[in-house]
Amino acid sequence: MDLGGQFRHTGVVKSDPVRTRGAATGASGCASGPDDRGPEARPPMVQAHHSAAGPSHPDAPVSGEAGTRAEVVRLLLEEGPLSATAIGSRLGLSAAGARRHIEALVEQGQAMVASGAGARRRGPGRPAKQFQLTAAGRAGLGHAYDDLAGEAIRALRELGGEDAVAEFARRRVRAIVRGVAAAADDAGGAAADTSRVADSQTSKASDERLAGTAEDIAEAMTDAGYVANTRRVGNGVQICQHHCPVAHVAAEFPEFCEAEQEAFRDLLGTHIQQLATIANGDAVCTTHVPLGLPQGAGGRPHPPSRPRPG
Repeated sequence: MDLGGQFRHTGVVKSDPVRTRGAATGASGCASGPDDRGPEARPPMVQAHHSAAGPSHPDAPVSGEAGTRAEVVRLLLEEGPLSATAIGSRLGLSAAGARRHIEALVEQGQAMVASGAGARRRGPGRPAKQFQLTAAGRAGLGHAYDDLAGEAIRALRELGGEDAVAEFARRRVRAIVRGVAAAADDAGGAAADTSRVADSQTSKASDERLAGTAEDIAEAMTDAGYVANTRRVGNGVQICQHHCPVAHVAAEFPEFCEAEQEAFRDLLGTHIQQLATIANGDAVCTTHVPLGLPQGAGGRPHPPSRPRPG
């Protein structure tokens, strides 16, 4: 029974988010702060609005009020939590114009004030409020065939049991990342040269391979509709998925999140830790990949620290 087609998300944002290595982040890693990148480093959607709205008309709409609000939603999806000032600077809006759209989204239940960890202080006074999408706001982007997919997986479980659901989930995520080379494969002949290379250099090369594989995973997940990127945080790199086209299904069937983590571990060849999932009610799916481990210290993964969703 081939059910893979039911999980094609037909309404998801497909623009490529910026994938930065070494980007400054907050404690959560996947939460974006104020953007000081140049125009060439911004996402394509942001570049378009910087060129479309000139400085003499900071609130010039791109495609009317509804179109501008949709771009605010997309920006919160790809880079949130963000302040109204940051949103305004991205989209060529005044701070007052950005706040008007944010207040409307909050009133509609599509956006909310982020937790205190996302607030950022600029000078004296209280830190600026950071906003992020709610579950309802993400749902508004469309989850194609949610009901049909849920019914199909429930039928699969009745016919084949839990193992059938787990195998289907594994096949699905493996199809998504099938073009990603494992970190061990990228090492090439490096292992044979370790006797001639200092340990620190070997560790650095290993870290770069892991970070590169994590970025490749993020690109593959983005192509499948997950709006993913990577961010360096402390002694690690995090894979951040800002959207989940099967979140409603994964909330009922945790096998999908578990299969995803299994595929990531196999490709990275090291212990990873799932910090948050959209299916569990979090704003972003976050997977932490530790760097700087001694060679061979990755071992098999520990059990996930987060409870199973649902």
